[in-house]
Amino acid sequence: MKKMIITLVFSLFALPIIFGQQNVKLAVGMKAPDWMFTDSEKNEFTMETWAGKVIQVNYVDPDESELNEPFNEAVNKAVDIDKLISRDFFKGFGIVDCKSTWKPNGLIRSIAGKKAKKFGTTILFDYEAKLQNLWGLPEDNYSVVILDKNRICRALFIGKIPESDNEKIIQMILGLTRE
Repeated sequence: MKKMIITLVFSLFALPIIFGQQNVKLAVGMKAPDWMFTDSEKNEFTMETWAGKVIQVNYVDPDESELNEPFNEAVNKAVDIDKLISRDFFKGFGIVDCKSTWKPNGLIRSIAGKKAKKFGTTILFDYEAKLQNLWGLPEDNYSVVILDKNRICRALFIGKIPESDNEKIIQMILGLTRE
């Protein structure tokens, strides 16, 4: 009986290793599992596209695309106007959760193109909610994930970021770029 229980416990832990990576709920302090998505021109991107940089991933349901506009404007100001954060060491971009909306993909790409131009960034498309499942992010929401240069999650925000937190987050990003 004891051997059977040990075998059963071992099997439960071994199955994810044998059959591939198990989806996890990303948390602060964890290494973020990598992904691959395309932009509107079908160019492929992974986190390694920005190797050596701190990255800010905005994972966005298109129906919630305006939710963290003040936060993104504050980060953009810190990068482009105040020159606090160097683009040599930081990259912020969006991944659109296309599966969480009723909007057609063509409309989503059009809206995303305008956002990319406004913020001078890259916008990628997740048509099947792969990142939502891989990182355990909620559907129908706006998530912001800050990863250090080693892809360790340093901050995870679900929903609206209070404007009173903007400066604290910008200082955290700045600190991470200097590590």
